[in-house]
Amino acid sequence: MTNIVVLYYSRDGATRRMANQIARGIESCHGCQAMVRTVPDIAAVNSTPAATGQLAASAPYLTRDELRDCDGLIVGSPTHFGNMAAALKAFFDSTTDIWLSGALCDKPAAVFTSSSSLHGGQESTLLTMMLPLIHHGMVMVGLPYTEPALSHTSSGGTPYGASHVSGTNITATLTHDEKTLCSLLGTRVATLAGKLS
Repeated sequence: MTNIVVLYYSRDGATRRMANQIARGIESCHGCQAMVRTVPDIAAVNSTPAATGQLAASAPYLTRDELRDCDGLIVGSPTHFGNMAAALKAFFDSTTDIWLSGALCDKPAAVFTSSSSLHGGQESTLLTMMLPLIHHGMVMVGLPYTEPALSHTSSGGTPYGASHVSGTNITATLTHDEKTLCSLLGTRVATLAGKLS
């Protein structure tokens, strides 16, 4: 079984909905399994205590063994001022031992994001999530323009990775094109992981 981790951080649910759609794409590939996981929240800058439990309706926290042993990794975060969420950055900052071991080297990886505005820093957020993955020696996977949804979308979708525009409605559903691109991203990483393993 090829195990692909879909790791995300989501406070309002938009990025979580994308993670679940990406997981569907992974599991459409024969012999592939999606492991949807999240990371713990962290205390805010103003010293407000972080939630003691997991975010509402979230996935289990990713364990270090699950990360080390995965065959591929897809990482998602909301756009926070053009950057990944602090909780996700803190998680990657704690993976030095995995980096030293080379456990993720030559495995496929991809990224996804959501934002409330169309020009809210989606592409820069995707790029910030790529940096630790590249340092881990992972093989980055994007979305090719051979996929018509990438050219047709009027909301989310970039060649750097899947994206979603929620607007001011935090319960906004993914558009048809956004769903297509999320599924495709999952399928591409799963297919490449199968070929590389």
